[in-house]
Amino acid sequence: GIMGVWADRINASIKGETPLPSVIERLGVGRIAEWRPGFVKKVWPLDAELLNPAGVLFGGYLGVLADQVLSFATMTVLKDHESLRTGDLSIDFFRPIAEGPLEIEGHVINRSRSQVHTEARFLLPGGKLAARGLATFAVLGGEPAS
Repeated sequence: GIMGVWADRINASIKGETPLPSVIERLGVGRIAEWRPGFVKKVWPLDAELLNPAGVLFGGYLGVLADQVLSFATMTVLKDHESLRTGDLSIDFFRPIAEGPLEIEGHVINRSRSQVHTEARFLLPGGKLAARGLATFAVLGGEPAS
């Protein structure tokens, strides 16, 4: 079913019942806003400190946001005894991001026994696609870290 260790962890994070991991706090990534199996979404207010001298979001920061959204989307399809490791992450940049908030959606494209392929879509205000992230996660069989 939909409830389990991973669902509980995601729900607790969304509700703010668990502290953000220090890396997420430090990087200013924030929390996921909503989820269902195979899907997550967040709204990220554009942080002006992360704009480069040209006034657009530093591209590497999209990798940080993508990694979080892609990881959470993948968590939604894991069984209790499984965990994940990022095997590959790539970003395609389509439009510069100079205004926010950004809407970021993560979609599981395919789940096999040993891998999950996931896509993140970065949407500008107004809905235009600014960037896409793609990741492959290895599914490990051990107990998830508590």
